[in-house]
Amino acid sequence: MVAYATGTLLAAATLGMLPTAITRAKDGLQIVMIFFLGGILFFFILEKLVIWRHCHDIECEVTHSAAGPIILIGDAFHNLIDGVVIAAAFLVNFHIGIAVSLSVIAHEIPQEIGDLAVLIDKGYSKKKAFFYNSLSGSTTIPAAILGYFILDIISEAIPFVLAISAASFIYIALSDLTPELHQKVGLKYSLRQLFLILAGIGTMLFIFSLK
Repeated sequence: MVAYATGTLLAAATLGMLPTAITRAKDGLQIVMIFFLGGILFFFILEKLVIWRHCHDIECEVTHSAAGPIILIGDAFHNLIDGVVIAAAFLVNFHIGIAVSLSVIAHEIPQEIGDLAVLIDKGYSKKKAFFYNSLSGSTTIPAAILGYFILDIISEAIPFVLAISAASFIYIALSDLTPELHQKVGLKYSLRQLFLILAGIGTMLFIFSLK
C-alpha cells in the first residue's frame, strides 16, 4: 500500500493537479509555482513543529505523554486539508476528483494504521485508540462539504488550492512514504515496490484518460 500510494500521489500531483492549476490560472504560471513552492516549505515547517508529522514507528520522535494528542491533532488537521483538496478537485473536473480521492485513500490507509499502533503503544486501549483515531479522521467529510461551497464561491482561488495540494501530495510521497520503502532492501523488495509505484501511476493515468 505504501508503494502504491507513492505512485498515486506523485501521479495525481504532477499529471493532474499541477497541470490543471496552471491551465486554470491562465497567465498566473509563476504565481501558481510560488504557491507550490510555498506549500512545500509550509509542510516542512509544520513537520518540524511536530504538528504535521505522522509517526509510523513504535519508537516515535514525538515523546512521552504528548505523543498521543499531537498525533491526533496532526491527523485531524491532515484529514481536514484532504477534505478541502477533494472538494477543489471535484469542482475542477469529476475525473480529477476521483483520482485525488483514490490517492487520499491509498496513502491514508497505511498512515491511519501506523497512527493506531502508536496510540496503543502510548497507553491507549484498543477501543480508545480506534475511537479517537476515527474521530480525528472524521474531519474530512465536513471539510469537503464546506470546501465545496466555499471554493465554488471563490473559484479564482482553486488553482492556488490545487498548487498547495499538489505540494502536500509530493511532500508526503517523498518525505514520509519513500523513506519507508527504503527500509527494506534487496532485489525482490525493490522490484515489488517499483511495480506497485508504477501500478499507482498507471491507475492515475487510466482515470485521467477517461476525461
